[in-house]
Amino acid sequence: MEFWIVASVAAALFQTVRFMLQKHLAQVSLSAAGATFARFVYSAPIALAILGVVLWSARPDVALNGAAFWIYGAIGGVAQITATVCTVMLFGRRNLAVGITFIKTEVLMTVLIGLVILGEAVSGMGLLAILIGIIGVLVMSGPLEGGRGWRRFLSPSAALGLGAGALFGVSAVCYRGASLEVASDAALMRALVTLAATTSMQMVGMWIWLMLREPQEVGRVLAAWKTAGFIGLTSMAGTFCWFTAFTLQNAAYVKAVGQIELVFGVLGTVLIFRERISTREYGGIALLAVSILILVLLA
Repeated sequence: MEFWIVASVAAALFQTVRFMLQKHLAQVSLSAAGATFARFVYSAPIALAILGVVLWSARPDVALNGAAFWIYGAIGGVAQITATVCTVMLFGRRNLAVGITFIKTEVLMTVLIGLVILGEAVSGMGLLAILIGIIGVLVMSGPLEGGRGWRRFLSPSAALGLGAGALFGVSAVCYRGASLEVASDAALMRALVTLAATTSMQMVGMWIWLMLREPQEVGRVLAAWKTAGFIGLTSMAGTFCWFTAFTLQNAAYVKAVGQIELVFGVLGTVLIFRERISTREYGGIALLAVSILILVLLA
């Protein structure tokens, strides 16, 4: 099995655990922005420390190829922050598995965004996968908030989920672009540099935002360190795995393999949160899974 596949599966597992922790924090103590900030304030210092130790001890041959690294990293970081806020808000409306499934439309979005930004072609089978995925979203969104057919895309849950998916797609493509701007022969080194730089920018940016808009949330995040600290650790581990995979493979294929997170989400929904998944919702999940398999195996 290729290493990028292993990294993608590990990233999906870490991300599912982080989503469960953020869902819990958003329900009991923190706002959506606060729960999002928790992933950066505890992960960025650790990532910087690890990078510092590696640079000091191993002294690897590594360099950044100009401003493109920082531009890709900044755009990807803002997109990821906004997508994470949408995700936490979505988890307040739908159960964990369905919320994750809405967000997993990111793999379809990543294909389109990668075509626009990086010029990556989409095959006929890829277009078929996109169509099946859209049908899956329609089935999954169901009648919860009214509307028929395409109007379901206008429901708050669908808007949050599709918006998060699109923004996660932007961040994935931009992070791949940033990692490719790191001059190093080691994929893990490129991933670590990208992780430390982007999470640091995100931590500073969110800290400033919260101090201006929700100053009380900073104290709440720091006070909730026992749970929020685990969010930071799982976030760092998951992001490092994503970045490693991005340095080795096309972002769309990485995110496609990461759809195994759907399985992890179902397990979390049933075993941890004791939430019910309807037959219709399982049907939507199945359609999205089919679209992902087509994308990975045939597109």
